[in-house]
Amino acid sequence: MRSSLVVAANTTVLLLLACSSHGAAHILPPYTPALHPLPEPPTRLRRAHHDIDTQHGSSLPPRASVGHNTTAARTEAALAAMNSFYNQTAGQWTVTDAWWLSGVALTNLADYMYKTGSRAFMAQAQHTIDQQIAPVPWWPQGGGYFRADSTDDTGWWALAMVRMFDLGGNQTYLDIARLDEAYMYQYWTMSDCAGGLFVDIRARTYKNAIANELYMLLAASLHRRVPGDTAYLAKAVATWDWFAASGMLNSQNLVNDGLAETAEEVCFNNQLPTWSYNQGVILGALTELYRATQNQTYITTARAIADAVLASASLTQNGTLTDPCEAADACNNDQQIFKGIFARNLADLNGVLSDGPYAAYLQRNADTAFRRDRNATDFYDVRWAGPFRNSTIAKQASAYIPCIVYCVYIFGMSSLPIVSCSVVVVMIRMMSIEKTRQTPTAAT
Repeated sequence: MRSSLVVAANTTVLLLLACSSHGAAHILPPYTPALHPLPEPPTRLRRAHHDIDTQHGSSLPPRASVGHNTTAARTEAALAAMNSFYNQTAGQWTVTDAWWLSGVALTNLADYMYKTGSRAFMAQAQHTIDQQIAPVPWWPQGGGYFRADSTDDTGWWALAMVRMFDLGGNQTYLDIARLDEAYMYQYWTMSDCAGGLFVDIRARTYKNAIANELYMLLAASLHRRVPGDTAYLAKAVATWDWFAASGMLNSQNLVNDGLAETAEEVCFNNQLPTWSYNQGVILGALTELYRATQNQTYITTARAIADAVLASASLTQNGTLTDPCEAADACNNDQQIFKGIFARNLADLNGVLSDGPYAAYLQRNADTAFRRDRNATDFYDVRWAGPFRNSTIAKQASAYIPCIVYCVYIFGMSSLPIVSCSVVVVMIRMMSIEKTRQTPTAAT
């Protein structure tokens, strides 16, 4: 995302792994067009100024807190608070912060409906899509359908469309995601760093982790949803091969922000922070690649990255997920949502592992945020270990994700009493001992 270009001052010093722009080429196959042509997107509605909220959290009007005797109630309370940020006129959760944050919030909404079977928010989700598919004002040449001036912004919305497709098989959502994949693919070049997508479409100066991780996850997800596909899988595999050789995955099994390039056109790890979302999206991409191929190598790598996060002093403190910006209280609105993205993808990885090794970590973070980072009306702040000060849509959308993955997302028990969750984790671990005697480490 665009903020990634201006965070050079916030460095986490790690060893470099250099790569040459003259190294092995990763040639991607041609794009296969969507099966159903999409109509021209509508003209974007003008936003009513009086509908724009500029303050959130403790300054919002009082809202009755939902009872929290079950995990479902806890999740619904966090979701209701997230939706209190929604601007009906604009059809998004924020009109003052980054546009992509609403794409993540839409994925949260779709995830809730997918995991619980509810369709209570379909009208809101469709209204959001109807409003946001128009060309964005700052990049009308994209032509709408989420084609923005940065490949990562497009990727977040495309993944939301994939999740919307999962709800009922509506082909339009899948076709939008395929259109977005084609748009992102245009910015894969061999001229810099021997492959990879540029994140910044206007300047084309930066190949970073998140744009390429999102593309990899999107391509792998499309492969599993387009019957008979081989092209998307080939693209996802080629992107991973390039990514693994690029140097962004460092010697500590953590992903730095992106690549820098010397005057001699040698690309190398830029040593910028190991943000939690960069660790998370690569977990999701590797998990989808495993589902598509059953290649155990993807799971082995994903587990190494996940374990590195849990062992990292900068990313996990006293068992609680953190980001490098938190110590100085310097997280911007983009960075405030990063941890929730990690939690979603860690839960996805956990779901294909027979021993469920990350369930306790996810539970601990959900409990910590609920008890220490929540106010009386179910708003959350950025530091899950607390204390609560104020909330934004990024903070709320981020903290909501551990709520949904806590038992509901991992175990599929939408009405499980909270007091029983730790017992469930122990029971599942005990059952997995026998299961692992008969199954491989990764399971479909």
